[in-house]
Amino acid sequence: MRGPLLWGLSPFTIALRLFCALVLLFLVAPILAIMPLSFNAEPFFTYPMPGFSLQWYEEFFQSAVWRLALKNSIVVAIASTILSSVLGTLAALGLSRPNCPFRAAIMAALISPMIVPIVVSAVGIYYFFAAAGLLNSLTGLILAHTALGAPFVVITVAATLGNFDHTLMRAAASLGADPIRAFFTVMLPIIAPGVASGSLFAFVTSFDEVVVALFITGSEQRTLPRQMWSGVREQISPTITAVATLLILFSVALLVTIQWFQRRNAARPPA
Repeated sequence: MRGPLLWGLSPFTIALRLFCALVLLFLVAPILAIMPLSFNAEPFFTYPMPGFSLQWYEEFFQSAVWRLALKNSIVVAIASTILSSVLGTLAALGLSRPNCPFRAAIMAALISPMIVPIVVSAVGIYYFFAAAGLLNSLTGLILAHTALGAPFVVITVAATLGNFDHTLMRAAASLGADPIRAFFTVMLPIIAPGVASGSLFAFVTSFDEVVVALFITGSEQRTLPRQMWSGVREQISPTITAVATLLILFSVALLVTIQWFQRRNAARPPA
């Protein structure tokens, strides 16, 4: 007896769904294979595992090098997310105005970090920051990640503003509210799901970024992805699998949160 997912479907549709499921399984299989190795009792990447142990998680939380990398990643991700959210929201507000000149050109420039290969962006950032004296500093890394994360905020907020009724702002102004107060009391609560979605995308972009970090940071500014990259190149340690497992779970939690915000925003009636 056919299941409810295949009930009443044509053979082509069933074959297409099975093919998509196989493709997804092929993409997810390496991740599913790594996660059990983080609990291996021996420092070998082999199956079957001789035993179960949490020693690699203990090493991660007890190692000064890994703790510094985690601290740097959290500080940089939070700071760059705040800057990306503020700058991206302001840019989206400006682009949403009907009299905005060169809107297409400005939008193309703002979202270019999403289109240009990350290596090209990293080389450009390296030479610019070298002249500005921002290499080997968390400030430089925060600014670089802000540039990479702001486009996500611009896109999500601009999409949210497409359903916003701007007559509400004029109504607030007619009641005596200045533009700043009208924004925080009228517009921001309505576009908040879009801002939150863009901010989460910016946070994930910063937290997982490694190429720019390789170009512009030193040993004291190593982030978690860069420390993992260095660990793979210098010595293969099962601690990397423990860190990878934690990052996978963290990324899944963020993606679920993003989907929740997007569904909430889609379910919200137009203002």
